[in-house]
Amino acid sequence: MTDELHHVDFGGAAELGTLVLVHGLGGSHLNWDLLAPALVARARVLAVDLPGFGLSAPSRRPATVRRNVEALTRFVRRVADPPLVLVGNSMGGLVGALVTARSPELVRALVLVAPALPAPARVLGSPRSGAVLALHALPGVGERLRRRRRERIGAAATLRETLLLGGVDPDRLPADLVERAVGLVARQSDVAGMDRAFLSASRSLAWALVHARPYRAALAAVRVPVLLVHGDRDRLVPVDASRGLARRHPHWCYVELAGAGHLPQLSVPDELARHLLGWLAALP
Repeated sequence: MTDELHHVDFGGAAELGTLVLVHGLGGSHLNWDLLAPALVARARVLAVDLPGFGLSAPSRRPATVRRNVEALTRFVRRVADPPLVLVGNSMGGLVGALVTARSPELVRALVLVAPALPAPARVLGSPRSGAVLALHALPGVGERLRRRRRERIGAAATLRETLLLGGVDPDRLPADLVERAVGLVARQSDVAGMDRAFLSASRSLAWALVHARPYRAALAAVRVPVLLVHGDRDRLVPVDASRGLARRHPHWCYVELAGAGHLPQLSVPDELARHLLGWLAALP
């Protein structure tokens, strides 16, 4: 593969600088389709696809957290306009936090939306998400499970199930957004390496959440302003995880979204935009 990552440039104003939006595990640039229009009046907005997700080609190497950090760092240096604001959801929050810790000259502020960051074992995730990660960790098993599931229920039903788990009602989304998202789910069957990228990222994320010490050290090294946002109805990364992070990092700004799940950028985009833009505008 080339080092080029697919991204969407939504354009936008220069007032608050450049925002790079980073999706989570199994996500894509489409995750930001409803939030970006609410941001462009005050900031330039880019949404990137990590390797093997969305429309970015998969790498021949496993899509580990470390390699995703390297890929995002290259993207920021080559395509974006650093120092900028990184906005990461779920796994994208972990990747964004590590980029910020390791390359502080590239990032002036960090926004973590329901981030998949190390937390005490009792709040690492729901039993369902833990079981899914465990199955994906078995070589060969995860690939077969994903392929058979898509073949059994189809791309549209797969997407619907994923959205509902993330706290998003598919029937409330624009029809064209759902249609494009179904196409990306179907693409996973058509493009060699897409399932492998998902599963290697899943395994690496599970490892990071369990072997947390170096990742906690990286979070402690973050020196830029941080906005931490979490929905109190998150079924994948429990809100208690971010509550604990907020206690350990009292200088971070913490916002809890009532009634929101794991993908507030799709379920409550206007509310999320209001908090994000207000926080950015208040920074020195």
